[in-house]
Amino acid sequence: MKENKLSTNFENKIVGLTSELIELAKASENVIVGTKEKPIITDSEKVPIKHFFMDGVYVREMTMYQGTVVVGAIHKDLHMCFLLKGHLTIASKDGAKDYIAPCYIVAEPGTRRVLYSHKDSIWYNTHKNPKGLKEIKEIEDYLVSVTFEDYKNYVKNKKQ
Repeated sequence: MKENKLSTNFENKIVGLTSELIELAKASENVIVGTKEKPIITDSEKVPIKHFFMDGVYVREMTMYQGTVVVGAIHKDLHMCFLLKGHLTIASKDGAKDYIAPCYIVAEPGTRRVLYSHKDSIWYNTHKNPKGLKEIKEIEDYLVSVTFEDYKNYVKNKKQ
């Protein structure tokens, strides 16, 4: 994993933003973050999620209603995301960018994203699933890390 001063600075800003959003989520139903018990958002009234399984592929559909903020987990591997409806601003270590449907992004590993929905939006994440996992908790453990420290340990152990 390449680290430079700029990406480390943005990573620190995302960590700080995430901490602020976790506090804000206690008082706002429009800020959706994981909890200590359930660190990954699997479903909520504000962010309904559907799961699709195909041979070797897992697809996660997330609906975000206007005005909703979601703090994502840290994805372990390269994958593709598609915005099929709506308008999102996505902040990550690379900065904040606007996306208007239809569009896609190539999601780099080791990145936490904060998504803000300007309009009702439908967002798809497509992931490899070579083990054919169907239990959501197992898939989440396979695909994402909850902290940057966990992700760095994953990368270190993957190389060994």
